[in-house]
Amino acid sequence: MNQKTESAAPEIVEPLPAHRIDAEALGAWLSHCLPEAANGLTVRQFQGGMSNPTYLLTTATGKRFVLRKKPPGKLLPKAHAVDREHRVMQALADTSVPVPRMLAYCDDPGVIGAEFFVMDYVEGRIIPSPAMEPVPRTERPALAYSLVDTLARLHGVDWRAVGLEDFGRPENYLERQTRRWSAQYEGAKEALPSDFDYSGMDSLRDWLMEHAPQVADESAIVHGDYRLGNTIVHPTEPRVIAVLDWELSTLGHPIADLAYLCLQYRLPRDLPGVRDLVEAGLPSEQEIVARYCERTGRSGIPEWPVFLAFACFRSAAIIQGVAARAAAGNVSSASADPVAYGERARRVAQTGMEIACGA
Repeated sequence: MNQKTESAAPEIVEPLPAHRIDAEALGAWLSHCLPEAANGLTVRQFQGGMSNPTYLLTTATGKRFVLRKKPPGKLLPKAHAVDREHRVMQALADTSVPVPRMLAYCDDPGVIGAEFFVMDYVEGRIIPSPAMEPVPRTERPALAYSLVDTLARLHGVDWRAVGLEDFGRPENYLERQTRRWSAQYEGAKEALPSDFDYSGMDSLRDWLMEHAPQVADESAIVHGDYRLGNTIVHPTEPRVIAVLDWELSTLGHPIADLAYLCLQYRLPRDLPGVRDLVEAGLPSEQEIVARYCERTGRSGIPEWPVFLAFACFRSAAIIQGVAARAAAGNVSSASADPVAYGERARRVAQTGMEIACGA
């Protein structure tokens, strides 16, 4: 979402028609904490994300900031929680977890049409590909382990000490999350073609509802969408310098984050964007899990298949939500195809059922 080096440059465009904001009104509101904003802001939109629209703000003096806001149109309940993003990053500001500095949060949709927050611009790279192109092959293992180590540091934060006691209900996380994403998945159906096949999602949901209650509770701050593309990488070094996109963060079971990070090892190779990560020079899934266990003092993860199946289910539900918003014209990217995203959701759910059957 922030600036990257030339080899990993984002596409920055004039705001799409559905995502235009009043730069003058924004500058006036920001002037209380950012006086230079009153002299005029240039507003451009980052392309590529499918959730909360993200903008590059440039002041007349050349200073840059980043704005995240809710998308327009009818939204699923509890989705696009920019308030949670702002709160958790503010809470993590003085921890070992790298996050951008928060500047302002606005809950008044009358300013630019939606809730939003503004944060510091962090100079670095965003690498969307899980296979880490265009990172040099020799640096990919170090970056993969930096990603894991950063996750381990997040899960080691005392959420009570940083003021997040009421950020979520830590108990029964997998069961509650399965119910939540079931509701999101059901809610997306009304915007999609009536002939979509949901049988795989239904079977996976039922399997999870049977097995999730058997997983022992643990509590940590969980990111909810932890992957390389949601981090900023140092401009020249293979290490994570900021973690972004916290809208799904809550309190819950930390292994859910790790399973989601490892999901790319399990997805069908014929899906767009899926690569054999070991062939691409990254550590294996087993090595990633071992690194996390080492950093967190675990002897192993006996319920690993359940967490992987849940990662598939949640991912499929998220993708189906993108398909629904694409059908309604509310996604942040101009090129999202609802049929293609619907098909991808079904394939990811099928992968989850294969993992469940193997377990």
